[in-house]
Amino acid sequence: MSIRVAVVGASGRMGREVVKAVLGADGIELVATVDVVNIGEEAGSLSGLAACGVFVEESLETALARGNVDALVDFTIPTSAMANIETSVRHKVPAVVGTTGLTPADVETIRGWSAEFGTPVFIAPNFAIGAVLMMQFSQQAAKYLPNVEIIEIHHERKLDSPSGTALRTAELIRDSRESSPLPSPANPIEKVAGARGAEFGEVHIHSVRLPGHVAHQQVIFGGTGETLTIRHDSFDRVSFMPGVIVAVRKVRDLTGVVIGMENIL
Repeated sequence: MSIRVAVVGASGRMGREVVKAVLGADGIELVATVDVVNIGEEAGSLSGLAACGVFVEESLETALARGNVDALVDFTIPTSAMANIETSVRHKVPAVVGTTGLTPADVETIRGWSAEFGTPVFIAPNFAIGAVLMMQFSQQAAKYLPNVEIIEIHHERKLDSPSGTALRTAELIRDSRESSPLPSPANPIEKVAGARGAEFGEVHIHSVRLPGHVAHQQVIFGGTGETLTIRHDSFDRVSFMPGVIVAVRKVRDLTGVVIGMENIL
């Protein structure tokens, strides 16, 4: 039996890729698309494919009330995503969330909803398999080279900085370290505020937002007389789709809130 999927944010750049991926996946059926723009447009045609008979609608509540959705995929913005997740779990529809920018408090709220309604939620800062490997390799390297900085580069329309991938990488590095990084200079001089980037878990993160990019990250480790750079590049949003499809297939079997592709691969 097919997994029946609703895509929220279906008119966005990521949403259109999700629609195409769902339509092209075996054993998965697109049954609803939701967005605040392009209402009434045919979802397949909107995504550059043949018409599939599913039209963009404005109300997620209405879409889920029909009772024919097995899993939801959300690529929107944080404020919208929180409302969408609450609606999804209230209807007992497991949610796959690719929206970044959710705060720790948001995640705790989602945990509460998930527990209350007994509905799993999967959240990933990055669905690209290579990005997951980059984070895992960085976590391993941090055991031996604790001095590290992250540079992440995204397109100019990305709303949140640092990226969810950078924050997740910093978390994994922090949890993996067996020793503290070298102390900073006694009296550091930052001639321009922010020149050393943001600091998260004692890891400096530098965010770049420029046209022509999709999603790129390098994790640079410094050691005695050596450096190690681990880099991942997504040149097309299609790179995230295999991970999205894996999450759609597995989310119904999860319990509670699960964060990170590494936990379901």
